[in-house]
Amino acid sequence: MHLPAMIQDLAIVLIVGAVMTLLFRAIRQPVVLGYIVAGFLVGPHFEFMPTIVETESIKVWAEIGVIFLLFALGLEFSFKKLARVGAPALIIALVEVGGMSALGFLAGKAFGWRDYDSLFLGGILAISSTTIIIRTFEDLEIKTRGFVKLVFGVLIIEDLVAILLMVILSTIAVSQKFTGFEMSVAGLKLAFFLTLWFVLGIFLIPSLLNKLRTLMKGETLLIVALGLCFLMVVFATKVGFSPALGAFVMGSILAETKDSERIEHIVGPVKDLFGAVFFVSVGMLIDPSVLLKYWFPIILITGVTIFGKLITCTIGSLFAGQSLRHSVQTGLSLAQIGEFSFIIAGLGLSLNVTSDFLYPIAISVAVITCFTTPYLIRSSDSVVRHFERWLPRRWIHSIERFRANSVNTSRASEWKRLLKTATVKIATNAVVVTAIFMVCSEFLQHWLIERLWNQQVAQAITLFVALLVSAPFFWGIAGRRIAGDIANQAWSEKWNESGFPGPLFALDLLRWLFAIMLCATLASLIVPPVIAFLIVSILLAANFLVLSRYFEQIYMRFENRFVKNLNEKEAGAIKRAPPTLAPWDSHLAELKIFPDSPFIGRTFAELTLRERFGVTVALIQRGQSKIFAPGPDAVFYPGDVVQVIGSDEQINIFRRDCETIASEMDASPLADYVLQPVYVRSEASYANKTIRLS
Repeated sequence: MHLPAMIQDLAIVLIVGAVMTLLFRAIRQPVVLGYIVAGFLVGPHFEFMPTIVETESIKVWAEIGVIFLLFALGLEFSFKKLARVGAPALIIALVEVGGMSALGFLAGKAFGWRDYDSLFLGGILAISSTTIIIRTFEDLEIKTRGFVKLVFGVLIIEDLVAILLMVILSTIAVSQKFTGFEMSVAGLKLAFFLTLWFVLGIFLIPSLLNKLRTLMKGETLLIVALGLCFLMVVFATKVGFSPALGAFVMGSILAETKDSERIEHIVGPVKDLFGAVFFVSVGMLIDPSVLLKYWFPIILITGVTIFGKLITCTIGSLFAGQSLRHSVQTGLSLAQIGEFSFIIAGLGLSLNVTSDFLYPIAISVAVITCFTTPYLIRSSDSVVRHFERWLPRRWIHSIERFRANSVNTSRASEWKRLLKTATVKIATNAVVVTAIFMVCSEFLQHWLIERLWNQQVAQAITLFVALLVSAPFFWGIAGRRIAGDIANQAWSEKWNESGFPGPLFALDLLRWLFAIMLCATLASLIVPPVIAFLIVSILLAANFLVLSRYFEQIYMRFENRFVKNLNEKEAGAIKRAPPTLAPWDSHLAELKIFPDSPFIGRTFAELTLRERFGVTVALIQRGQSKIFAPGPDAVFYPGDVVQVIGSDEQINIFRRDCETIASEMDASPLADYVLQPVYVRSEASYANKTIRLS
């Protein structure tokens, strides 16, 4: 019988990949590097082993691998995680990505490369490797260190920034323009579709999965999840984005459902299979002759990556109000490139805008920095000591003062909260309304014209349908009181102070004007602008005066369903403000009490934990119950999961003495508990009182 060449190629890929996986696990190195080496061994540039025949088939499999990698990354991403990482992680990520993109572009121009090669090099160097960092933290057993949560927050934001970079680079490559206008349009287009997909996805998909829960067994859930993934891939491609973006978005939507962990578990083996093929295909592009020819740029770019990320992340961390120690540790942890760099480099090749040498250079730099990452993280304490010894004392004192001021002035005013809530709700409803008018204009109007043979009648029906369907969301923009409790309090305070709430009245007036202008602008897609403005103004006023209660009920059903689905995974838990560390070097660490611990059965008064170790036990989870701030009579039981407050050194000594092992912070139900400052207002009941009296 004839065996298709693709099956033979797949056999070679998987066998060599398996051998390299075993070897790299044995020498405690990242498995990703093993796949890359396997790809080189079976690629066209290594003649001592069987070579892949149908490279095009492998490329297709590799593209599917990228889809699964981004889908799995989206399952771990979650937009709620993005909301929780806080301003420090956002500042660090933006400083790092902006700084490294500029350094990469300048390095490329210094080598005399073309603009597109330099531009893509900046994108390649901007994003750190989530896979390598997580694996390194696990191997070094430092996931309880204070800076680790900050690094994870930066990685979450980098994932989203990487998607934005791919969109911007694709737009620049296709349009052949570097203008800020093109980049702004690409960013706005991405923001529009991300918001639309997220709103519709959260509104529809959790409800769909809940109704079909009894049927979602094993392979059925797998097929449904993958079907949704590839459906979003098709949608993303149709509107001009990459397939990877669609996979990432659907993964992040499913991450908000109660089935996210089951989906992540059953998709894991499929992702591992196709991910292995992707990384093998990366290794197949390694050409030793190119590496020898470009050895100097590889070494220099590696240095730019390590030192550039150390400097940009440290500066970003200091600006974000972090300590010098945590800033340097964060910079050393993020000093590498990885899987997204391969994807961005491959994007340049697929668009035919980058030179052939850029891809193997990116792979070489990624491999080198993957090997150096564990050593950099392990040496972070000594590097911090060198920094403290070299820097002038006044600089260190200035850093500490800036850090304290950043924490103490972090409380947001009521007005700031009100404006933030108003902006989010208005923008979200505006996106939904825009999508409704675009669908009616592009599809319904053409369909009616083909059947009615009268353009004016078709336009009138289309406009009526668009206004009717979008009316509840226009009410969400203009008619509904934003953040009712805050706004009502502000209204009453303003009336009491000055007799007229001018700013709030102005805010409501601006919302109405925005709704009218948006509706008129969108209606002009269907009818002439002047007619659109007149019709919309009359109909909008009449509808809100006569049917406002009806539209309010419809809108509230939509909003309540959305909020319920969004909070479904956490069973209605109240979403906290972004976590920030306290203004000293203490942080929360999660530990598990094992049966052989010498602390079991003894009260806290007997153990004198604070006196001996300097740590404070903040919470104990025992089965399904939680004990907050346990008193002196509390006792440790086997299997207790505890959260303690202390510095890195104090927690490590405590963990070593009680013979516990740090648990996986992200997988634990206690991961949502954070240590953060609380602003004490003068009118608070506990102000100016001792802790005991309060």
